[in-house]
Amino acid sequence: MATFQTSDNLTLYYEDAGAGPPVLCLAGLTRNCRDFDFVAPHMAHTRLIRMDYRGRGKSDYAPDFMSYSILQEAQDVIELLDHLGLPQVTLLGTSRGGLIAMVLAHLHKNRLNGVILNDIGPVVAPGGLERIIDYVGKEPNFPTYAAAADGLKAVYADAFPNVSLNRWLVQAEFMWREQDKDTLALRYDHRLRDALVGQAGAGDAPDLWLLFDALDGLPLASIRGANSDLLDAETQAEMARRHPDMITATVPDRGHVPFLDEPGALIAIMALLERIK
Repeated sequence: MATFQTSDNLTLYYEDAGAGPPVLCLAGLTRNCRDFDFVAPHMAHTRLIRMDYRGRGKSDYAPDFMSYSILQEAQDVIELLDHLGLPQVTLLGTSRGGLIAMVLAHLHKNRLNGVILNDIGPVVAPGGLERIIDYVGKEPNFPTYAAAADGLKAVYADAFPNVSLNRWLVQAEFMWREQDKDTLALRYDHRLRDALVGQAGAGDAPDLWLLFDALDGLPLASIRGANSDLLDAETQAEMARRHPDMITATVPDRGHVPFLDEPGALIAIMALLERIK
């Protein structure tokens, strides 16, 4: 199991496979390395690196839950790059991972040679944010993976039509772990909810457009689910106006977030990687 030690003495898990241009995958808020299992087979020509943020997946839970912040997670990324001896990397950031990518462009732009944003932008739609806050930190209300797959398929029927039950079963296994017989549990520290609440009350949120504008000059791609409740078409259009060379893809029949193995998503990813050669 590959791990590295952070400057505040946490052991974080990562995976590093393949040969080629290095691509570091950054998952969503409550997700982990498995978030990229669907796209990984299509990226055999890259060195695909994934990490579990602190408090997620196989990484240590932090004694201080307030360190579950985008700024700290961005610093953890830099420490992973230093650990691997990588001067630069392309970031593939899903949701929270895309926000971390924007922070890194602002603070450590010299470490990036390109960024792919998966269903995230400088404006986070209130409805999507409320939905996320509502479920973070709550134990799954499913006794088995089969029940969880049925539940996911039902909940996301409108945003993700025609997704097979088997795909939802695999997704459920990524998201939750078997704790005891007939019990599923979170694959992350439930105190992540406390961190979100505490940070929301800590003052004004930063202007995400300023962070997005820090991506200027970098090869950039934006992938959006057509049914997303977090990234709307108007925001993506403004992103393209500010970054005219941005590769843009809208994936039909997907909400937040696309799985990334959809044809439109793959075309955008490969086009971005081609620009970096």
